[in-house]
Amino acid sequence: MFPTPFEGADPVLLARIQFAANISFHILFPTITIALGWFLLFFKLRYNATRQERWMDAYRLYVKVFALTFALGVVSGITMSFQFGTNWPGFMNAVGNIAGPLLAYEVLTAFFLEASFLGIMLFGFRRVKDWVHTLATFLVAFGTTISAFWILVLNSWMHTPAGFEMRDGVAHATDWFAIVFNPSMPYRLVHMLLASGLTCAFLVAGLSAYRWLRGDRGADVDVGLRTGVAVAAVLIPLQILAGDMHGLNTLQHQPAKVAAMEGNWTTGPNVPLVLFAVPNTAEKRNDFAIEIPNGASLILKHSPSGVVPGLDAFEGKHPPVAPVFYAFRVMVGTGMLMLVVAWFAAWLLWRRGGIGVWTARGLAAMTLSGWVATLAGWYVTEIGRQPWLVTGVLATADAASDVPVALIGSSLAIYLLLYAALIAAYVSVLFYLAGKPAAAMPEDAPKGKLIAASAAARI
Repeated sequence: MFPTPFEGADPVLLARIQFAANISFHILFPTITIALGWFLLFFKLRYNATRQERWMDAYRLYVKVFALTFALGVVSGITMSFQFGTNWPGFMNAVGNIAGPLLAYEVLTAFFLEASFLGIMLFGFRRVKDWVHTLATFLVAFGTTISAFWILVLNSWMHTPAGFEMRDGVAHATDWFAIVFNPSMPYRLVHMLLASGLTCAFLVAGLSAYRWLRGDRGADVDVGLRTGVAVAAVLIPLQILAGDMHGLNTLQHQPAKVAAMEGNWTTGPNVPLVLFAVPNTAEKRNDFAIEIPNGASLILKHSPSGVVPGLDAFEGKHPPVAPVFYAFRVMVGTGMLMLVVAWFAAWLLWRRGGIGVWTARGLAAMTLSGWVATLAGWYVTEIGRQPWLVTGVLATADAASDVPVALIGSSLAIYLLLYAALIAAYVSVLFYLAGKPAAAMPEDAPKGKLIAASAAARI
């Protein structure tokens, strides 16, 4: 027989890569919809208050973006959930008593709420009372946030488990309050909600800048641009502060992850802040390092001589250094770029009343920059948890199934091809919608035009 391309590969590593591919694709869409629902509510409330059509024109465009994004998020989420059974049966066997109810709470309290009122939000304008349409928009936005809450409760519990006891290798809940409000949950929730807000802010600002560059200087373009830039300018310093607090919490509960993030190989005082380096795992050092003396000790211990745990304190029980180290710097670097661009654009809008061509190009180029930062941060979080699936409770290798390598590898290849095609299609449709924004619908529009508009909104 001819050897398969995956012959000799580690099945656990392939299963991890497959799940990472699925969750990487999935997280892109909730990251937008969580915040975009609140942007839509803002546009609708401004329309209710002013009756200016520009706000409703902005609403019409971004409600289509929401519908498209929501659909892909649901489909990719279902695909991802199957892998608990196919690739990671040990996860539910060991901690299903906790993970199962938390996932059920998310469906019962959030997904049903979103799905129930989504149709009214998409197609109910001027078909139901105005307050009903506004309420539907609020409930969809609220539902996306509650959904994020429950998912992040489970994810945080996997990082900092609490409120349970193990009996014969199975986790049993002893305190649901401690499970839900586990030590890292508040920090992780705030960090993710701010990340969603920034992702959506740059999406709205970027698509508006793209329309501006194409010569569309309508009033709805202006409100989209100003709203996106203003939200980004306000949220990015809050995200930096929240990220610092989250990092200190991680140092307390997952010091091995922080050691990998910082590229700190040796426990000790006066640890430098490594701006960039090439981690050398074989020699346990950093090559070509650019450092700020005492920087890591100052940030993590608030003292230049503070003792920071190094990777030498976790021999054999720390995550792979290079991916965590590089992903952390991509996340921080993207965040700093967001800060510069958002504040500069906000200054131009405030002082000069508008932006120039190069600023518009910069905003358009950063339309999906939130995706870059979110994915990088997610990799830091999830790879940094290794070798644990549930920290201190369940090792990743112990939860994997015995699915043959060839099956995992072939399905992984199919997933990657499909996801690449879907991402390309999604991004192209985003800019297509931005290039052809929804026109204001007159109240006396003929029935046929209303039906055509409804069909277009299903994109």
